[in-house]
Amino acid sequence: MVIRMRHTRAHTGNRRSHHALSKPPISIDKETGAMSLRHRASATNATYRGRIVVAIEKKLARKARRVAKKAEGK
Repeated sequence: MVIRMRHTRAHTGNRRSHHALSKPPISIDKETGAMSLRHRASATNATYRGRIVVAIEKKLARKARRVAKKAEGK
């Protein structure tokens, strides 16, 4: 059998003291001045470390084609 240990408020508080949430690290883009999360592509211009990682024009054109195709089907 397992010996049961006391479960005091102090012991619970000591354990929970490490559960606090920290603020997410935010970076400011040098070119646009927009804020973004670290190690993630910028939401405004889709760049990461100075390089374009998502072609926004291609993405928008693809979405427009899908909407047009869906409208034709109805």
